[in-house]
Amino acid sequence: MTERINLKQTDDIRDVIHLAVQYLAKGELVAFPTATAYVIAGQSLSPAAMTKLRALTGGDQPLVLCVKGFDEAQDYLPEMPPLARKLAKRCWPGPVVLELERPQPGSLFSQLPPEVQSEICPGSQLRLRAPAHEIIFQAMRLSPSPLVLLNEDSKYQTADSLIDDFGEEVALVIDDGPSRFGDQSTIVGIVDNQWKILQPGVVTETTLKRLSSEIYMFICTGNTCRSPMAEGLFRKLLADKLKCQEDELSDRGFIVGSAGLAAAMGAPPSPEGVAILAEQGIDIQAHESQPLTERLLDQADHLFTMTQGHRAAILSERPDLEESVKLLSSEGKDVSDPIGGGFQCYIECKNEIEKHLTQIIAQINIPQS
Repeated sequence: MTERINLKQTDDIRDVIHLAVQYLAKGELVAFPTATAYVIAGQSLSPAAMTKLRALTGGDQPLVLCVKGFDEAQDYLPEMPPLARKLAKRCWPGPVVLELERPQPGSLFSQLPPEVQSEICPGSQLRLRAPAHEIIFQAMRLSPSPLVLLNEDSKYQTADSLIDDFGEEVALVIDDGPSRFGDQSTIVGIVDNQWKILQPGVVTETTLKRLSSEIYMFICTGNTCRSPMAEGLFRKLLADKLKCQEDELSDRGFIVGSAGLAAAMGAPPSPEGVAILAEQGIDIQAHESQPLTERLLDQADHLFTMTQGHRAAILSERPDLEESVKLLSSEGKDVSDPIGGGFQCYIECKNEIEKHLTQIIAQINIPQS
């Protein structure tokens, strides 16, 4: 008999989470809500649960290994291609499933029971997902290994619809009302560092193009003088190279931004910088300063700092970013802060930044359309 719990009528959701974990530990299947559709989950250490899930697939497509985020995904698939790493960092937690080559021996995945591995991956592909819903995330946090999901279907937008088809097979259904997005997750296949939509869903092709873009960030102290000028100049130089408008850069696979190590949120750019760039037809008046956050550090592909001190400060906290954080000057020279130095000082700063940016632009390979 399927047990059903309505989250909106529950006094303490921790009781629901613990009950779900208990069912999963016994090899039972549990239906969880997500932002897209209801999913059926089993414990990856349970061969019995994996057999039950496989019986529900009606085919040989891979099941979905459910992870808490990018870091855990790396443990199970350490050889993720660069594009997969990028999409995982930018899409998770969220409604995107990544399909990749099955991991090689030596990964955590290869340490799961062999019969479990074969049920999850009957072929050569592994699917990974990090759902955004708090209930399933907390259940994963209390579980000894990742959960495994039946592939999502957009028809299961409510608990009732899932119970109608799987009521006999699922021990517990956690009901959180209709799914928020009213659609299914997007399944993205990645082969040879190229992506392809295998199942359309909430995340569209246009959005995926932007999520797979190369992100360039320029870093200074307050994000009102040097880095906004670098951002504006880089946009113009890159658009010229691509022969497109600046507002088309994201559609061409490039996102450009800036931030400051000690920046306040929402400060305007320096009037001198605005005036100097305006003479070149570059408008940065709408710029608003922002601090350099962990999220920006995680998502940026290329970070260019104005000084050695900026770079050292970032790497002291994030030594893992050694390859992506670089000094703007290839000659190892600092770009001095022009603030308080007068208009001519701003002009010299702009010219120095533009010289370094021209060298960076020359090294960017533009893919042929």
